[in-house]
Amino acid sequence: MDIQYFDYKYSFPLESGESLPGFRLAYTTRGTLNNDGSNVIWVCHALTGNADPGDWWSGMVGTGKYFNPETNFIVCANILGSCYGSTGPLSINPATTQPFYHEFPAITVRDMVEAMDLLRQELGIEKIHTCVGGSVGGEQSVEWAILRPNLIDNLVLIAASAVASPWCIAFNEAQRMAIEADPTWIERRDDAGAQGMKAARAMAMISYRNYDTYGFTQALDNNEQLDGYKSASYQRYQGEKIAERFNAFTYWTLSKVMDSHNVGRNRGSILNALNQIKARTLVVGIRSDLLFPPTEQQFLARHIPDATYEEIDSLYGHDGFLIEFRPLGGIIRKWMAAAEPDLKKLAEPVKK
Repeated sequence: MDIQYFDYKYSFPLESGESLPGFRLAYTTRGTLNNDGSNVIWVCHALTGNADPGDWWSGMVGTGKYFNPETNFIVCANILGSCYGSTGPLSINPATTQPFYHEFPAITVRDMVEAMDLLRQELGIEKIHTCVGGSVGGEQSVEWAILRPNLIDNLVLIAASAVASPWCIAFNEAQRMAIEADPTWIERRDDAGAQGMKAARAMAMISYRNYDTYGFTQALDNNEQLDGYKSASYQRYQGEKIAERFNAFTYWTLSKVMDSHNVGRNRGSILNALNQIKARTLVVGIRSDLLFPPTEQQFLARHIPDATYEEIDSLYGHDGFLIEFRPLGGIIRKWMAAAEPDLKKLAEPVKK
């Protein structure tokens, strides 16, 4: 899948009051936009995802899958602040001709969505048939539906919330403390804080999964073990894996983005913000999710007008949104079928 780039060359004001001197978003498209522009599926990725949903959501996106490029025009943009082609902490600051590193300005989910909306305009997209996202991707999706109430027809929110919980913020702060404990974190180099980030990712994995996940996938080899436990090696493996594809500056920045998520900010209240959503909305919770428990999705469904709530069971906790393709696809398919005219329209062959 070829990565494309959108370069915004003007000053971009941020919610914090700071600004970026322009930005770049990496993005991918699959399929062809139909004649009336009614077949757009916009996929919003989670914390460490990238612009290719076929890479990290292959069970949902691809030929013959639920989000099928043979009938859909599928767009996914790498979020602002990330490290997969979009502007982030390792990007060059034009004011210094050096990478931003620690000086990268604070950004929010709302900033990310404002940047994606500029990309949407550049692509000539006037209507999004379905906007879908899990976790931080769901936070982007709900924020976009509030910012542009007439843009999105169908909104699918999976394992997401309206506001970051104290529980979620505590997990993120513990991870940042691990990065701070790395003596290299204060240095201005691309790999600064890498060892701390490995520990941070190991902490995060505990919140993404749960007790039963580890009991099933990392069980003891035998009753005589004194060391060499599967769960211990798994944590180290996850740390090594994130270090191969990410950097501590980006990890730090995006964890702060998660903390500041609050759809009610400067909108009177969270309930007032959610009430502005006009999109037909499906909210999906995961029973075993420790990080974004189902009560958060139930809250969304109660306060978004006419929203539908569904729940799936998964051994994999919060990460279930990345793994449970079959139940997720079934729930979305059934929900879409209730809007039969729109479903038929989306399935019309694309005229090239």
